[in-house]
Amino acid sequence: MSLRTEFVVLASAGGANVRVLCRRFGISPTTAYKWLGRYRQGGVAGLADRSRRPRHSPRRTPSAVEAAVLALRDARPAWGARKIHARLKAQTPAPPALPSPSTMNAILQRHDRIDAAASAQHRPWQRFEHAAPNQLWQMDFKGSFPLAEGRCHPLTVLDDHARFSLCLAACPDQRGPTVQGHLTTCFRRYGLPERMLMDNGAPWGDDWTHPYTPLTAWLIRLGIHVTHSRPYHPQTLGKDERFHRTIELELVRGRSYTDLAQCQQAFDAWRPVYNLERPHEALGLATPASCYRVSPHPFPECLPPIEYAPGDLVRKVQQGGKILFHGTEHRVGRAFYGYPVALRPTTTDGVWEVYFCYQRITTLDLQKAVTDA
Repeated sequence: MSLRTEFVVLASAGGANVRVLCRRFGISPTTAYKWLGRYRQGGVAGLADRSRRPRHSPRRTPSAVEAAVLALRDARPAWGARKIHARLKAQTPAPPALPSPSTMNAILQRHDRIDAAASAQHRPWQRFEHAAPNQLWQMDFKGSFPLAEGRCHPLTVLDDHARFSLCLAACPDQRGPTVQGHLTTCFRRYGLPERMLMDNGAPWGDDWTHPYTPLTAWLIRLGIHVTHSRPYHPQTLGKDERFHRTIELELVRGRSYTDLAQCQQAFDAWRPVYNLERPHEALGLATPASCYRVSPHPFPECLPPIEYAPGDLVRKVQQGGKILFHGTEHRVGRAFYGYPVALRPTTTDGVWEVYFCYQRITTLDLQKAVTDA
C-alpha cells in the first residue's frame, strides 16, 4: 500500500512521465493505470486489494472531536496541534466542526499530552531552501543505536526543497560499498539529483583537506556535483539533522529492535507516514510527497567513459593519489587512483586547476611541491 500510494502521488503530479515511473517502480503500465484509476475514484482507500475490503463503505465519522484529536496524538506522540489539525482536515471525511489548532493544543494540554518543559525548548529556524526538487539532496548517517544483535547505522537521504525522504536504510556499518548499494536503489527509483551535500567524515570524505573518497568519485562520475558541509557546522546539513531528530522521537526512543531486518521493517513502515501523511510545518503543513517530483535524469546502468576537452592536459592518477606534472609529483587524492584528470591553467602564473570529470578537485601551485602526508 505504501509504495502504491507513493507511486500514484508522484504519477499524478503535473508533467509526470508515467512510463518512466513504471520502469523505476518495476510495474507494468496496465497495473499503473489501474491504480491511478482507483486512486482518482476512491483516494488512498481505493488502492487496497478489492478482495480485502467491501465494495462500498459508509462514511466514518468520529464520535467526538476530542477523542479524534487524542487518538491521533497517541498514535503520533511527536506531532503537535498544527500537524494534528492539518492531518484531520485532510482526512476523508474530515471530523465535523473541526476546531482550530489553538483549541486542539488546549485539548492536548488538558489531557496531559504535552510536556511544558520539552515544548519550551523548540524554537523555529530560518533556513534557506532550493527552489525545486532534486537541485540538492542532503545525505548523512544518524547516530547509531544498539540492537539485540549488533548496531544499526541509519542512512538518510533527504530532498532539500521538499523534505522528501528518499532513503532510510538500516545499515550494519558506515562503509562506502554499503552506501553505494543503497544509493543505487534510490537513484534507480527517483533519478539523479543535481548536487549532493554531506559532511566531511567517512565514507564521503577523509577530512576537510581531503574530501574525496571512492564513493564521492563514483557520484561525480554519475554527473552529481559533490559538496561538503563546513567543518564543525552541523547546521549546514540542518534539514537532515532535523529529520534525524524526528527519527529519534518516532522510531528509536523507547523502542528496542532485535536485528537489522526488524529495524528496516519499522523504517519501511514509517517512511510513507512521513512522506505522505505527516504535515510538515516548513512546507506550510503540506506533505513532502505533495512537493516532490522525480528527477528527469535517469540512473545510467553503465557509466560513460571519461572525456576531456582537446585543450586540457590529461594525466592518469598513480599509486598514492599522485600525478607527475612538470617533473614534480603532486597529490590530487587517492580516490582518483587509476582515473584520468585534466589540468587547466589559471590567470595566475604557475597555478593550475585539476578537474575530475566536470568537478574541480584541487589546485596545483608549481612553486610548491605537494607531498603525501
